[in-house]
Amino acid sequence: MKQLLIAIDQVANTVVWIKGDGFGYADETLSARAWRLRAQSNAWRRIDRLFFWDRDHCRTSYEAERQRRHLPAEYRVG
Repeated sequence: MKQLLIAIDQVANTVVWIKGDGFGYADETLSARAWRLRAQSNAWRRIDRLFFWDRDHCRTSYEAERQRRHLPAEYRVG
């Protein structure tokens, strides 16, 4: 179920246009993108409030994307 939710999130990210960034990357969640663009927007703050039980949700989502933690072990490098 978690993989399905990540996939839906990533699809949503690819169709959301943000001025200065364009459409999102196919393998990036909305939360990770919000953190990546934190200098341009405070959307990450709104998302973090939405996920109030998950401390620093957007930052940890961004870090998870960079470390590719959402992928099966055989796809991770290092």
